[in-house]
Amino acid sequence: MKKYTFTEKKDTRSGFGEGMAVLGRTNQNVVALCADLVASLKLDTFIKENPERFIQCGIAEANMISLSAGLSLSGNIPFATTFANFGSGRVYDQIRQSVAYSKKNVKICVSHAGLTLGEDGATHQILEDIGMMKSLPGMVVINPCDFNQTKAATIAIAEYDGPVYLRFGRPVIPVFTPADQKFEIGKAWMVNEGSDVSIIATGHMVWNAIEAAEILEAEGISCEVINIHTIKPLDEEAILKSASKTRCVVTAEEHNRFGGLGDSVAQLLSTKLPTPMRYVAVNDTFGESGTPAELMDKYGLSKDHIVSAVREVLASK
Repeated sequence: MKKYTFTEKKDTRSGFGEGMAVLGRTNQNVVALCADLVASLKLDTFIKENPERFIQCGIAEANMISLSAGLSLSGNIPFATTFANFGSGRVYDQIRQSVAYSKKNVKICVSHAGLTLGEDGATHQILEDIGMMKSLPGMVVINPCDFNQTKAATIAIAEYDGPVYLRFGRPVIPVFTPADQKFEIGKAWMVNEGSDVSIIATGHMVWNAIEAAEILEAEGISCEVINIHTIKPLDEEAILKSASKTRCVVTAEEHNRFGGLGDSVAQLLSTKLPTPMRYVAVNDTFGESGTPAELMDKYGLSKDHIVSAVREVLASK
């Protein structure tokens, strides 16, 4: 098993900010919009260097999405930014009607997703946004795993013609992917090859999956770890190839068990390769206020929960 190490921890939202700074210098069509959360979305460098390509929309997320749709008609590439809760749940109607239905080239880029928003509590956390966005025809859904991958994804989606939902977060987590990586939409990343079980993870849960695999390796269990950074379109080939080898699967995501990555994988396997499977996800509940680490443990998303799910699915083979 390949050993992954890190020398620093960074928040994935800062990866987005650095990606936007690069786009500000290299793509004159990119325009940034924000719903009164510039500091939280790390847009300071982009705005300082490109003030004429920034629109402060205030606390008016629906207007921001409508503005973005209009801007895209004149060749601009709008990046609409806010918290994940406000950029999906609050504006679902505008996204559906003004962006997805007409396939506008709008990038909806949201921070503070999942439980790891932490102390702001359930009203600001969102655990159903992946399900909402992936259900929209033509919407690409991306959930990168660390700072470097978020930066690479931000740059890559500017080259994609069509609506994208890019999800990232606030907590500092290990930076373990290459700084010079090429991000390919819809292409899974094989983190580690294994033979006994496939752990298919996304976002912040990828590092937890790596740690869980190391624990299990010490017990003689060989884990294949796959990073599904693009939930839609799903890399079906990579998942089917892995499941056909290991014959059992665990999915891991910082999202409700309904509608997220786990459901996408289960739908694929049920139709093409029926396989024993377990979910590591929030079990149909809202979150609460607490530190990210406390919440991840309480709601069943820690590395230990992944280890338990692997042992359970192996027992069912």
